[in-house]
Amino acid sequence: MACVKVELSRQNRKAGATLFTMSTITQDMRFKQVVVEYSFRHGATKAAIRYKTTRQNIYRWRKKYDGTIQSLADRSHRPHSHPNQHTESELKLIKDMRRRNPHAGLVVFWVKLCQRGYTRSISGLYRVLRRIDGKPIKLPNPKKESKPYEQMEYPGQRGQIDVKYVPKVCLVGEAAESGGYFQYTFIDEYSRYRILKAYEEHSTYSSTQFLKHVIEKFPYAIECIQTDNGFEFTNRLANSKNPKPTLFESTLAQLGIRHKLIRPYTPKHNGKVERSHRKDNEEFYACHKFYCFGDFEKQLALRQRQYNNFPMRPLNWKSPKHVLFSFPVV
Repeated sequence: MACVKVELSRQNRKAGATLFTMSTITQDMRFKQVVVEYSFRHGATKAAIRYKTTRQNIYRWRKKYDGTIQSLADRSHRPHSHPNQHTESELKLIKDMRRRNPHAGLVVFWVKLCQRGYTRSISGLYRVLRRIDGKPIKLPNPKKESKPYEQMEYPGQRGQIDVKYVPKVCLVGEAAESGGYFQYTFIDEYSRYRILKAYEEHSTYSSTQFLKHVIEKFPYAIECIQTDNGFEFTNRLANSKNPKPTLFESTLAQLGIRHKLIRPYTPKHNGKVERSHRKDNEEFYACHKFYCFGDFEKQLALRQRQYNNFPMRPLNWKSPKHVLFSFPVV
């Protein structure tokens, strides 16, 4: 009996092979056919052991198998009819109401439908809206409208200054016994050119010394310095009615440089220097150790040189140093 079935299956397979293309035959269908034909020759138990499946699966496939591989294709489990599906009048009501209320959320929209005689659940309404592509159209939030960022037109028009704490895991030996090191960073918004300097102290005095260092090293006149509201820069957030200007602010005023403060607790407004600090974490501090302050100074100077000579996408794949020193001097 098994031999007759195998012979019939071979004949039917040859006849049916011309009825459908190879694109309709899946790997799963081929596997089922091999398992079924093996079970005809050796039994369902041996086939289940060899092909690592269950006998119940094999019996089900043998019941479907008529000799053609197409008979082993998966069939849809979707019911032929759904007695509780939405009627045409309900679908028309939903579409009409969605057209009149394109921005209403699911709950608000469901309540409006219930007021007009709709009796279905909110989950059923959700499935219908997904099927007919009736999702609400979200209006733009006026509070989140981003303003176009001011683009700098020449070097020195505005620079950002910030301080980065050196991670303690990077300090070993003599450096680990110190009170910590600090990286002061200046970045020119036009060219992305950076000036870095190491300090052992985090104070308005260090900020002032770094400002003088920046003015000495930067080849163009600086018109504006942008910082956050840290105590090393300003007393703006001090608990006093008339906060006195810091040494940093006084120095800026003497030099004729405008000081711009960002909104409190909004570091993204100092985005260029903050992003450069993130790259420092990923490319510098993640793979360096410092044994003393002098070692940190040397490695930070090397980091500054590498950063300023590396091509960047915002600069059309030019380096900050190339953009800065290729700017025409008026």
